[in-house]
Amino acid sequence: MGDEKSAPTRVEQQRLRALPSVSSLIQHPAIAPYAREVGARSLTRLAQLVLEEARQAILAGRATGDVVAVLQRKLQKLSQPRLRSVINATGVIIHTNLGRAPVSDEAARAMAEVAGRYTALEIELESGRRGGRMSELSQLLSLLTGAEAGLVVNNNAAAVLLVLSTFCAGRAVLVSRSQAVEIGGGFRIPDVLRQSGARLVEVGTTNRTYVRDYAEAISDDTAAILSVHWSNFRIIGFTVQPELGELAELAHARGLLLIEDLGSGALLDTAAYGLAHEPTVQEAIAAGADLVCFSGDKLLGGPQAGIIVGRRELIEQVERHPLARALRADKTALAGTAVTLRHYLRGEAIEKIPVWRMIATPLAALEARCQTWQSALRDLVETEIVATDATVGGGSLPGETLPSRALALGAEAIAEVVPGLTVEELARRLRTGQPPVVGRVEADRLLLDARTVLPEQDEALVEALRRSLAIS
Repeated sequence: MGDEKSAPTRVEQQRLRALPSVSSLIQHPAIAPYAREVGARSLTRLAQLVLEEARQAILAGRATGDVVAVLQRKLQKLSQPRLRSVINATGVIIHTNLGRAPVSDEAARAMAEVAGRYTALEIELESGRRGGRMSELSQLLSLLTGAEAGLVVNNNAAAVLLVLSTFCAGRAVLVSRSQAVEIGGGFRIPDVLRQSGARLVEVGTTNRTYVRDYAEAISDDTAAILSVHWSNFRIIGFTVQPELGELAELAHARGLLLIEDLGSGALLDTAAYGLAHEPTVQEAIAAGADLVCFSGDKLLGGPQAGIIVGRRELIEQVERHPLARALRADKTALAGTAVTLRHYLRGEAIEKIPVWRMIATPLAALEARCQTWQSALRDLVETEIVATDATVGGGSLPGETLPSRALALGAEAIAEVVPGLTVEELARRLRTGQPPVVGRVEADRLLLDARTVLPEQDEALVEALRRSLAIS
């Protein structure tokens, strides 16, 4: 009996009676226009939910807020797509929270074209017979990486899972203790091995693993050696890791597969642009890896995809595994990946692929663009051009930075334009504007880093700043 809910107090009853009815709420002048946006039935349902939330708040003794305003905010969010184009002024090139790598204009057009039309996905147009969806991509990947064949699935986690499930289920896989890692989104190598049905056997120590550690751990139950590239962290100091070629020699001498999880999928030498050298897919194949898995939407610069390259007979086995259909990439990802790979084939990746354009842009060009922004805002707000460090991001090249330039707006300058406006509030206004602009706040200044803003977005960034500073 003690658990029974007590009756509403007089004050609560008054507050409950003050709530509008569903019909009056949806007919309110601020709400009625949304009927066209979301439909009358959905509008009614959402109004009922808002009123029920308000009733529960009243009975719990909490404030309810203006139900009209609450419903209007929900409707505004519902009527606008959440996935909107954003101007990335953070200085993080492959920004996971902002969709990782933007694709080239040509790749975007190809993806839109196949999405809105029928496409020759699994048909050979000349013969009219059913064809393989991977024939084009496999050839492109072979030409670019030196592998015999390739396969594209929906992301790199899927690629690793599929390879392990195909060749290692029920058997042991050797992994250096330093490589039994977790990367973004809770993707853990031990968990993926377990899910694939393989058994993890850790070898070596956290900081030092030798070829002999792998050799001593091999048994009749061992299926493969898995090498995992340190994509998002470093171990420095008193360390040893075998070269991939050494592992390949051991694996092949003992009848095992060598599988490389390369992560970012670089096809170009990052050292040529002032960064540390990121192992390339070509290097992994040349070193003797049987299968190499990597992402399509990181340093490759294409749409989200997981790519597997390697020996032809192994790729064909992977393609036949039941999981391959569940994890396969859709036609838009295939189209965008094919265009992206052709940029590399034609030697135009630096000019065409946004990630590489950003990495390769000279500092003087970034300085000039910041000066253009500054000039366009001179009549409104005082700004400063400051030296910054941009990062590659996306779990690539940890600790590596590129010199960059940013437009800085300090707290005092902002308050002179809009009294009481803080740096954090201006940053919020920019994020919620149209188009959204995402910068970063450091030392009570808003920084807008030019390295990650596409040149064609310059005018939109300036206009977004002017609108945000004009709001009282």
